[in-house]
Amino acid sequence: MRLRIIWTGKTRDARLRALIDDYAERLGHFVRCEVTELREPGRTDKTGIDKETKRISDRLRPGSVTVLLDPDGTEWTSQQLAAQVQGWEGSGIKEVAFVIGGPNGLADDFKTRADKRWSLSRLTLTHEMARVLLFEQLYRAYTIIHGLPYQK
Repeated sequence: MRLRIIWTGKTRDARLRALIDDYAERLGHFVRCEVTELREPGRTDKTGIDKETKRISDRLRPGSVTVLLDPDGTEWTSQQLAAQVQGWEGSGIKEVAFVIGGPNGLADDFKTRADKRWSLSRLTLTHEMARVLLFEQLYRAYTIIHGLPYQK
Protein backbone atom coordinates (compact mmCIF):
# COMPACT_ATOMS: atom_id res chain seq x y z
CA MET A 1 0.00 0.00 0.00
CA ARG A 2 1.06 3.57 -0.57
CA LEU A 3 0.08 6.67 1.38
CA ARG A 4 -0.27 9.95 -0.48
CA ILE A 5 -0.62 13.17 1.39
CA ILE A 6 -1.96 16.05 -0.68
CA TRP A 7 -1.98 19.61 0.58
CA THR A 8 -2.07 23.16 -0.66
CA GLY A 9 0.79 25.54 -0.02
CA LYS A 10 4.30 25.12 1.28
CA THR A 11 5.23 24.42 4.89
CA ARG A 12 7.01 27.67 5.55
CA ASP A 13 8.05 27.12 9.17
CA ALA A 14 11.39 25.31 8.99
CA ARG A 15 10.86 23.65 12.39
CA LEU A 16 7.53 22.17 11.33
CA ARG A 17 9.00 21.14 7.98
CA ALA A 18 11.80 19.35 9.86
CA LEU A 19 9.23 17.48 11.97
CA ILE A 20 7.30 16.46 8.87
CA ASP A 21 10.50 15.22 7.25
CA ASP A 22 11.44 13.29 10.38
CA TYR A 23 8.09 11.53 10.65
CA ALA A 24 8.01 10.90 6.90
CA GLU A 25 11.39 9.19 7.14
CA ARG A 26 10.23 7.07 10.09
CA LEU A 27 6.99 6.21 8.30
CA GLY A 28 9.02 5.12 5.29
CA HIS A 29 10.21 2.09 7.26
CA PHE A 30 6.64 0.73 7.16
CA VAL A 31 4.96 2.05 4.03
CA ARG A 32 5.64 3.98 0.85
CA CYS A 33 4.66 7.58 1.41
CA GLU A 34 4.44 10.41 -1.10
CA VAL A 35 3.65 14.10 -0.55
CA THR A 36 1.96 16.15 -3.24
CA GLU A 37 2.28 19.84 -2.46
CA LEU A 38 0.06 22.04 -4.62
CA ARG A 39 0.45 25.71 -5.36
CA GLU A 40 -1.62 28.00 -3.14
CA PRO A 41 -4.70 29.44 -4.80
CA GLY A 42 -4.59 33.10 -5.73
CA ARG A 43 -8.27 33.75 -5.06
CA THR A 44 -10.27 33.20 -1.91
CA ASP A 45 -13.77 33.38 -3.43
CA LYS A 46 -15.89 30.47 -4.66
CA THR A 47 -14.02 30.39 -7.98
CA GLY A 48 -10.71 29.97 -6.13
CA ILE A 49 -12.13 27.21 -3.94
CA ASP A 50 -13.52 25.41 -6.99
CA LYS A 51 -10.15 25.64 -8.79
CA GLU A 52 -8.30 24.36 -5.74
CA THR A 53 -10.77 21.49 -5.38
CA LYS A 54 -10.30 20.58 -9.06
CA ARG A 55 -6.51 20.65 -8.73
CA ILE A 56 -6.72 18.28 -5.77
CA SER A 57 -9.26 16.03 -7.52
CA ASP A 58 -7.01 15.82 -10.57
CA ARG A 59 -4.19 14.47 -8.37
CA LEU A 60 -6.28 11.60 -7.00
CA ARG A 61 -5.62 8.28 -8.66
CA PRO A 62 -8.50 5.97 -9.67
CA GLY A 63 -9.21 3.37 -7.00
CA SER A 64 -7.51 5.41 -4.30
CA VAL A 65 -9.27 5.72 -0.95
CA THR A 66 -9.68 9.42 -0.20
CA VAL A 67 -9.50 10.64 3.39
CA LEU A 68 -10.32 14.31 3.75
CA LEU A 69 -9.03 16.00 6.87
CA ASP A 70 -12.07 18.00 7.86
CA PRO A 71 -12.99 19.75 11.13
CA ASP A 72 -16.53 18.36 10.69
CA GLY A 73 -15.27 14.80 10.14
CA THR A 74 -15.21 11.90 12.56
CA GLU A 75 -12.57 11.92 15.28
CA TRP A 76 -10.51 8.72 15.56
CA THR A 77 -8.34 7.57 18.41
CA SER A 78 -4.84 6.45 17.49
CA GLN A 79 -5.97 2.84 17.93
CA GLN A 80 -8.94 3.40 15.62
CA LEU A 81 -6.63 4.91 12.99
CA ALA A 82 -4.32 1.90 13.33
CA ALA A 83 -7.28 -0.45 12.85
CA GLN A 84 -8.41 1.56 9.82
CA VAL A 85 -4.93 1.39 8.25
CA GLN A 86 -4.70 -2.32 8.97
CA GLY A 87 -8.12 -2.81 7.37
CA TRP A 88 -7.05 -0.96 4.22
CA GLU A 89 -3.88 -3.03 4.00
CA GLY A 90 -5.80 -6.26 4.57
CA SER A 91 -8.34 -5.48 1.89
CA GLY A 92 -5.75 -4.94 -0.83
CA ILE A 93 -6.16 -1.17 -1.14
CA LYS A 94 -3.29 0.10 -3.28
CA GLU A 95 -3.35 3.74 -2.18
CA VAL A 96 -4.86 5.92 0.52
CA ALA A 97 -4.79 9.66 -0.17
CA PHE A 98 -5.02 12.03 2.79
CA VAL A 99 -6.13 15.49 1.68
CA ILE A 100 -5.59 18.73 3.58
CA GLY A 101 -7.35 21.56 1.76
CA GLY A 102 -6.31 25.18 1.90
CA PRO A 103 -7.41 27.71 4.50
CA ASN A 104 -10.58 28.50 2.53
CA GLY A 105 -11.74 24.90 2.49
CA LEU A 106 -12.88 22.74 -0.41
CA ALA A 107 -16.06 22.54 -2.44
CA ASP A 108 -18.96 20.72 -0.79
CA ASP A 109 -19.19 18.13 -3.58
CA PHE A 110 -15.61 17.04 -2.82
CA LYS A 111 -16.51 16.60 0.84
CA THR A 112 -19.40 14.30 -0.05
CA ARG A 113 -17.27 12.30 -2.51
CA ALA A 114 -14.48 11.62 0.00
CA ASP A 115 -14.47 8.05 1.29
CA LYS A 116 -13.72 9.22 4.84
CA ARG A 117 -13.78 12.57 6.59
CA TRP A 118 -11.40 12.65 9.54
CA SER A 119 -11.11 15.38 12.14
CA LEU A 120 -7.71 15.48 13.80
CA SER A 121 -9.11 17.48 16.71
CA ARG A 122 -11.96 19.69 17.77
CA LEU A 123 -9.30 22.34 18.33
CA THR A 124 -8.46 24.76 15.54
CA LEU A 125 -5.06 23.92 14.08
CA THR A 126 -2.98 25.75 11.52
CA HIS A 127 -2.62 23.84 8.27
CA GLU A 128 1.09 23.43 8.94
CA MET A 129 0.43 21.96 12.39
CA ALA A 130 -2.21 19.64 10.91
CA ARG A 131 0.44 18.30 8.52
CA VAL A 132 2.78 17.48 11.40
CA LEU A 133 -0.02 15.87 13.39
CA LEU A 134 -1.12 13.80 10.40
CA PHE A 135 2.38 12.40 9.88
CA GLU A 136 2.87 11.76 13.59
CA GLN A 137 -0.44 9.91 13.87
CA LEU A 138 0.25 7.81 10.78
CA TYR A 139 3.64 6.86 12.22
CA ARG A 140 2.00 6.09 15.58
CA ALA A 141 -0.60 3.90 13.82
CA TYR A 142 2.14 1.80 12.25
CA THR A 143 3.96 1.41 15.56
CA ILE A 144 0.69 0.23 17.10
CA ILE A 145 0.15 -2.24 14.23
CA HIS A 146 3.69 -3.62 14.64
CA GLY A 147 3.63 -3.64 18.45
CA LEU A 148 6.50 -1.20 18.81
CA PRO A 149 6.93 0.78 22.05
CA TYR A 150 6.49 4.30 20.55
CA GLN A 151 2.74 4.33 21.20
CA LYS A 152 3.07 3.85 24.95
